[in-house]
This record gives sequence, structure tokens and C-alpha cells, in this order.
Amino acid sequence: MSWRDFWNGEHAIYVSPRHKTLHYRQIASDLIAHIPSPEATVLDHGCGEALDAARVAAACGRLYLCEAAPNVREKLRGQFDRLDSVAVVSPEEVAALPEATLDLVVANSLIQYLSRDELKELLATWRAKLRPGGALVLADVIPPDVSPLTDAAQLLAFGWRGGFLLAALAGLARTAFSDYRKLRAQYGLSTYTPEAIADLIREAGFSDVRRPLNFGHNPHRMTFKASKPV
Repeated sequence: MSWRDFWNGEHAIYVSPRHKTLHYRQIASDLIAHIPSPEATVLDHGCGEALDAARVAAACGRLYLCEAAPNVREKLRGQFDRLDSVAVVSPEEVAALPEATLDLVVANSLIQYLSRDELKELLATWRAKLRPGGALVLADVIPPDVSPLTDAAQLLAFGWRGGFLLAALAGLARTAFSDYRKLRAQYGLSTYTPEAIADLIREAGFSDVRRPLNFGHNPHRMTFKASKPV
């Protein structure tokens, strides 16, 4: 099983429906904060189920939802097929977009599942598809010193604030025997120091690399924002 297979099938990464709802609500709010204008063309690369994408679409001119897992793409198309401003696409369809099409690219909680070479290839693609002056946001990047215990503690804190603490406790117990844990043990997750990821972003041709607040509930992970030079 690969990471793509995992996300394409049934999984229990969200400990309850409330957890999933609150997660996607917060990610949508965090993404909207980076949209440069109501007319902007935005790509959410690795969007997952994107439950609150209608709110993102209302804040921009056009929204591309990119998801590698075919089953998730089909669910997204069923959810958003009546919204003319939303297009559900595969990574291959992103690569086929005309150059200088996008104003903002966001990849949240994605690059930990990619190899360094895969990330470098995507950075080149994103730069080509962005208009001059467009922005790239890489969110929820994992530093090497953040352990699974830290992630678990942040989930429990999120559960306390969001009213699903008992479900979070039960979910952590299930994770010990889950495919997610097996895949994490087999493949690991890609981690980056702040300096290493900033260097990769600059080497791909971006400038003005900054560190805004992280997306989502875990402040121990990192978000980076950069611009395509004009």
C-alpha cells in the first residue's frame, strides 16, 4: 500500500465527523486569508475532501481542487459539479494547465508524503503555472524535531477546544493499529528544517520567503510563503 492508496480508500485519520468538519473549516479560513483578491485564480494542491471549499470558492474568482486519489476526486466532483467557479483536477491536469494561469498555489499537509525529488518537481510546476507576482504557500511542513507524541498532544488540545476530546482519545488508540501507523513506519514522513525548505523554495526560483502562522491546529508545524518574481 502507498500513501495514495491510503488516502484513496476508507481510513480513520479523522477521529469523528466533528473533527473532520472543524479541520476543514479551519483550513479553509487559513487559505482564504492568503487569497490576494476576489478575482484570483487559486490552486489547492492536495486538497483532500475539501469540505469547506465552497467558502474558498466564494472568496476568489476560480478555484482548482487538485487531488491525487481518484475516489476522492469523484466525491469532490459530486460535491462541486454545480459550481462553475470550481474545477476538480488530478496532478496530471495541473501539469497541463497553461503557464502563468494561477495567482495563488496552496499545498497544505502534502509535502510530508513526497520525496525530495517529487517536491522539487512540483515546485517547478507550481512556479511555471503561477503568474509573475503570484504566491506559493506550503503549509503544515513537519520539522525533524516534532515527534508523533507532539502531534498527539496537539490533536488532544484541538479535541478539547472543539468538543471531541473523547473521540480524539479513542482515535489515538485506534491509530496504534492502523494502516496509517504502518505506512508511517514503512515510508516515514518527509521532514525539513526551516533552512532546508526555504533553500529548496529559493532554488526553485521563488523569492521573498516568509513564515506566516501555520495552517490548522498544530503550531509546532510550519508554513512558508514565497512569491514568483515579477
